[in-house]
Amino acid sequence: MAAIAAAIACVAVVGIGLSLSIPLLSIEMERRGASSTLIGLNTAMAGISSICLVPFVPRIAARFGVVPLLTLSLIVSAASLVAFPLLPGILPWFPLRFVFSAGLGALFVLSEYWINAAAPPERRGLVLGIYTTVLALGFAVGPVLLALVGTNGLWPYLTGALLVLAGLLPVLLARGLSPSVQSGAGRGVFGYIRLAPAALFAALLYGAVETGIFAILPLYGLRIGYDAQGAAGLVSLIALGNVLFQIPFGWLADRVDRGLVLLGTCLGCALGSALIPAASGSAMSLGILLFLWGGLAGTLYTVGLAALGARTSSADLAGANATFVVLYNVGLILGPPVIGGGLDLMPPDGFAYALLVLFLAYALPLAAILARARTRRSP
Repeated sequence: MAAIAAAIACVAVVGIGLSLSIPLLSIEMERRGASSTLIGLNTAMAGISSICLVPFVPRIAARFGVVPLLTLSLIVSAASLVAFPLLPGILPWFPLRFVFSAGLGALFVLSEYWINAAAPPERRGLVLGIYTTVLALGFAVGPVLLALVGTNGLWPYLTGALLVLAGLLPVLLARGLSPSVQSGAGRGVFGYIRLAPAALFAALLYGAVETGIFAILPLYGLRIGYDAQGAAGLVSLIALGNVLFQIPFGWLADRVDRGLVLLGTCLGCALGSALIPAASGSAMSLGILLFLWGGLAGTLYTVGLAALGARTSSADLAGANATFVVLYNVGLILGPPVIGGGLDLMPPDGFAYALLVLFLAYALPLAAILARARTRRSP
């Protein structure tokens, strides 16, 4: 358990630094005169970087080791963060954001691989539930810390960089407990998708829904009559549900077929999406619905990661984890235009209908996969 605790502690500290840095970079770009579109394009470099480089992380880790690559990733991310305010203009921030995100992408792949590999199979869901809960809490602390240190000068960037570097401490203390990465079967991204489609597409769905919600839900709130503060508060309800649901559903995934848990969760989210227009007339009804809906949606990542660990061999686990992160980042890119497009096409309820379509697009093929698997098991 010491190895798991070290990996979780590393990601938690980095999560605080990362959640501090993302709004900080957006604020600084706006201060320098960048448009919202340009800020969005720069933020999208994170997903592009992960898609381009994350598939190579297992191969590099197999050659050089998990701890050396984690150490390099943390140092590169911290150094990149400090470099942002030192570079003039906006254009240099694009390649720098690519490098910054590459370091973070490698960090999450290796940390999640470490946790998945070290977790006892019968408690994998619970362990990953603890991991995602701690990560969510770390992301909640970052913006609060930013409010304390401010957004001017070099100090907030140094604070974020120091937090990222603090992730080195638990990693180095547990360096003798880190797993080695095996070479695996040499599968590419599509090979891993064929191996564990239910688990991996859960990552894509969650990436699309999470980013779409955080980007578009405040706009939906404005369209149905909330002020800016109230619309932003709707996102907080989603985040709170996300924190509270992870451990119970991780525990459940250790006791019930994880494919069934994913299907039940997805159908529950589809139902919740369909109910959003009806609930929008009452602040209390909408708040309760979003809390429950957000909690359910957040468990897709936890249960999907647990299902991936159970479905793949130890030799394939690092590559499968990398594919999981890649598909999550594909979702980050696809989600906002799909959900935002729904809001524009059928205002305001198209927001909810777009979410419903996303959940059904995953649930229906998953139900078919589970039905075929049950048929094969039948005598």
